[in-house]
Amino acid sequence: MENKVVVLGSLNVDTTFHITQMPEPGETIKAKSKTTSAGGKGANQAVAAARSGADVSFIGQVGDDGNGEFMVNELKENNIHTDKVKITETVGTGSAVILLDEKGQNSIMVYGGSNQSMTADDLSDCEDLIASADILISQFEISQAVILAAFKMAKKHGVMTILNPAPAERLIDELSNYVDLIVPNETESAKLTGIPVKNRESMDLNAEKFKAFGIQNLIITAGHHGAYFNTPEKNGFVPAFKVHAVDTTAAGDTFIGALSFQLNSDLSNIEDALVYAQKASSLTVQRMGALPSIPTADQIQRQYE
Repeated sequence: MENKVVVLGSLNVDTTFHITQMPEPGETIKAKSKTTSAGGKGANQAVAAARSGADVSFIGQVGDDGNGEFMVNELKENNIHTDKVKITETVGTGSAVILLDEKGQNSIMVYGGSNQSMTADDLSDCEDLIASADILISQFEISQAVILAAFKMAKKHGVMTILNPAPAERLIDELSNYVDLIVPNETESAKLTGIPVKNRESMDLNAEKFKAFGIQNLIITAGHHGAYFNTPEKNGFVPAFKVHAVDTTAAGDTFIGALSFQLNSDLSNIEDALVYAQKASSLTVQRMGALPSIPTADQIQRQYE
């Protein structure tokens, strides 16, 4: 049975500048080329879940502009339900500028726009949708107050909540009480806990810190190394698949979306779900762009059958 996933999150139009190497402070460099594509952590995660086969609905907001129309159409083309994507006339659609070097590493600057103008009141007609889900996912490209309101609805109805705390910022205290699973990368985890992530021991310490916050289940994504997991029942590390990365944009988002497709709400299959998520993200980094690089279930199966 396919998971029913609701993503509460960001919708951004990404502009990527392809460069030889990252500029030094104060340095002016030439871009080799420029591309524009649909993105935003919320959109990426939703598309990754949908392309794997989940039944996905999106809660978010766009501006009353061409970029907003473009983003909604992109979701629809990926079979994502967009009934709860609202349009605001006061703020433009979110956007991001990505610097991508020849090694496949990136730096990203995000303008929140309509993503950041969402309020808890915008969720007033979303409780039935959230209640019907198996999993609710959100990220920090929207307000934590909005996430808190949605996660409260989810827990009221026994729906599993997954938080991707990116870009990293301090969790508001109450939010921790409603997070079933938190999925930061190494940098984000260290920023939230104050404990640098350098090895397995430091990952264990990060897990203990999150448990002290009230969050019992943790996955730390560690790029080309793999992913660490810690639950009350077990912990471990699942290595990544070795590939040549050309663009790491959306790799972490692909991981989370693919994970949500596979993961049981009781986390009983977490290791198998992590392997599947690693397979998906390994394909993403071998392609250019955000949404265009996210693989389908058939592509994942063909690559790793």
